[in-house]
Amino acid sequence: MTYIVALTGGIASGKSTVEKLFARLGVPIVDADIIARQVVEKGTVALQKITEHFGDGILHTDGSLNRAKLRTIIFSHEAERLWLNQLLHPIIQQETLRQFEQIKAPYLLWVNPLLIENNLQFCANRVLLIDVKPEIQISRLKNRDNITEDLAKNMISSQASNTVRRLHADDIIENNYSTEELTALVNTLHAKYLELSTNYND
Repeated sequence: MTYIVALTGGIASGKSTVEKLFARLGVPIVDADIIARQVVEKGTVALQKITEHFGDGILHTDGSLNRAKLRTIIFSHEAERLWLNQLLHPIIQQETLRQFEQIKAPYLLWVNPLLIENNLQFCANRVLLIDVKPEIQISRLKNRDNITEDLAKNMISSQASNTVRRLHADDIIENNYSTEELTALVNTLHAKYLELSTNYND
C-alpha cells in the first residue's frame, strides 16, 4: 500500500493551506472532510438516519443537510456529537480505505482533523501536525464561519488539545509562517516523505 502521511490539527489551524501546497507538488490527497460531506448527501443512508434522529428540521427545503444547524446542535450537546460520530465514523473509514487502495504514488496525504480523537494515528505511517495558538484559532473560526465566540470555543474544546496531538506527531508545523516560509517548509517535508516512502516501498 502507498505510504500514508496523515495531516491533522485543530479546526481553523490552517490545514487547508498546507493541503493545497502539497497538492501543488502532485501529492494525492484523501480528505476526510470531503468524504464526510459526500456520505451525507441527498439519498444516502446516513442522511436518512440523521433525519430520523433529529427530525426534518435538520434539512434545507431542498432536502439537503443543513450543516449550520447540525453543527450548532452537536457542538452544544455532547451526546448528540457522539451519536453522530458513531454513525458516520465507520462509513467514512470504509470510503477512506477504498480511496487509499486506488492511489498509486510514492505517498499520499490523508487530511483528517479528528485523527487523534478517533485513534486513527496508527493507520498512518507518519503524522504531520499543524499547530496554532488558541486565540488565533478562535479569531479565524469566528470570522470564517460567522459564529459566536462561545460556539467557537465549544467547537475547539470538542477536539483533542494541542498537547495531546503533539504526543502523536512526527512532524509539527507551527502555523505562524509567511506564505513563502510555509511553502519552503512544505517543500522540505515533501522531499523527506519521498525519501521515507522509497525506503518503505523497497
